[in-house]
Amino acid sequence: MRIVAIRLSVTNCYLLGERGAVLVDCGGELTGRRLLRRLRAATPAGGGLELIVATHGHFDHAGGAARLRAATGAKLAVHREDRAMVEGGIVSVPPVTGTLGRVTWTLLRPLFWVVRQPATPVDVEIGDDGLSLEPWGVAGRVVHTPGHTPGSVSVLLETGEAFVGDDAASGFPLARRPGLPWAAHDLAQARASLEQLLVLGARTFYPAHGRPFPAAALRAALA
Repeated sequence: MRIVAIRLSVTNCYLLGERGAVLVDCGGELTGRRLLRRLRAATPAGGGLELIVATHGHFDHAGGAARLRAATGAKLAVHREDRAMVEGGIVSVPPVTGTLGRVTWTLLRPLFWVVRQPATPVDVEIGDDGLSLEPWGVAGRVVHTPGHTPGSVSVLLETGEAFVGDDAASGFPLARRPGLPWAAHDLAQARASLEQLLVLGARTFYPAHGRPFPAAALRAALA
């Protein structure tokens, strides 16, 4: 499976498939132009973006969707629990967890005076049973992994790569090492979701913030 990591400020997006048909997360409104340039450079001739999977409805993961949909014609897929956040243009943050979470929130809070979440229609509503990506040429599926938000999802490929959005983090300033998210609607639910991905065969985790890490590192963090 072809995987292209695209880093936008501190958020990672991932382009999947030989045709570059599926994008996991699309950054925020302010990084939209940069994302478009990088997508055009990364997409093979004859390919084209067809589906954007937002791992959840926060502005730095779904905020770029309006620009991207207009420029590419791609459809936006969001879980039904986060749909209102995306279609209503709502900027929100779940409760922070632990000391690092409180420090991170103190540092990031000023940003929330300037960020926007453009209201964007959701084309594909993801339910609790997930979504197969086979129609888009990607051997994998979207799995409902609530915790960071009620509608958080992950993309799990048949080869074991798991793209988990903010259900886990592995890099500064959101984490010191691979582990649970710095902010979560329900931390126990986030833990259960990560354990579910391990049971389903996830071998390598690709967070939206930080570097990929092996399943062994997550098992150690959850122990």
